Amino acid sequence: MWAIVGTIPDRDFPLVTGQVSLKDNAISIQGQHIPVSRGTPALLAAAIKAGEFLGQPAPYGFLVGDSGLGVGSRRLCDYLVEHLGESAFRAITFHYVQPDVRWHNRVLSAVEQMAHRPILVADAGSMYVAKMSGRAAVYDLFTPDIGELAFLADEEAPHPLYTRGFILHEENRVPQLIARSYAHNNAARNLLVKGERDYVANQNGIQATIDYPMVEAMEAIGGTGDTLTGIVAALTTAGMEISEAAIIAARANRLAGYYVKPTAATQVREIVSYIAGALKEILAENKKGEAKKVA
Repeated sequence: MWAIVGTIPDRDFPLVTGQVSLKDNAISIQGQHIPVSRGTPALLAAAIKAGEFLGQPAPYGFLVGDSGLGVGSRRLCDYLVEHLGESAFRAITFHYVQPDVRWHNRVLSAVEQMAHRPILVADAGSMYVAKMSGRAAVYDLFTPDIGELAFLADEEAPHPLYTRGFILHEENRVPQLIARSYAHNNAARNLLVKGERDYVANQNGIQATIDYPMVEAMEAIGGTGDTLTGIVAALTTAGMEISEAAIIAARANRLAGYYVKPTAATQVREIVSYIAGALKEILAENKKGEAKKVA
């Protein structure tokens, strides 16, 4: 089993847990139905589609409503502290949760009580608080965009809003930002940096750059970074080595966007529908390439 933890931007949305499904462009969990749009619903939809293609059961969701004040996030963390230790997830992806260092550390303590350590992936608010707590290196993968990477690279910034101005989040500075993040122990064991180009890196530097297909319209579609995190979560859960999973996820997310032929009106749910086909094509290409090497 694998789990995804996140919030819904609706303060009235209840705390729900259970296996997640996708039907008619909506996420369903414990009798609740959430339209697929940016944020955790986009991540869940992509994870479900990728997982279906890989033959995995749907992920187990831990969700709550949070309008930005952190009330729901604290309830969710409280629940995780009480229940994670008795669970057996192969991987857990933490997504939009209001950053609170005390609660984050309590959740990590619950993770440490699990019989088998899961693969830990963090994005968005969960990635912020991992860095703020000084425990980024506990995680196996962060999936920041370039602005978020600049926050990781700033060893003094207590929050993304306070990233110092001289640490510029520009495409051509990605290698320096990655190196700075690792130098100050503010990065997970692996990074998948999302942007005009996607970068896969670890403490040894950039391992791969993915920039094809280049679909400019995707940059304006809210949620495409979330779908990328969902795909890589599914691939790592399936047992793929993390850096390889990050490369394939970046390629598949781009290819799914290419097949949509996006415009300014394109919704992220349209990209989700092409994820399985994109993964099938990329994994088939990889298999052919490996066969040629053997021959």
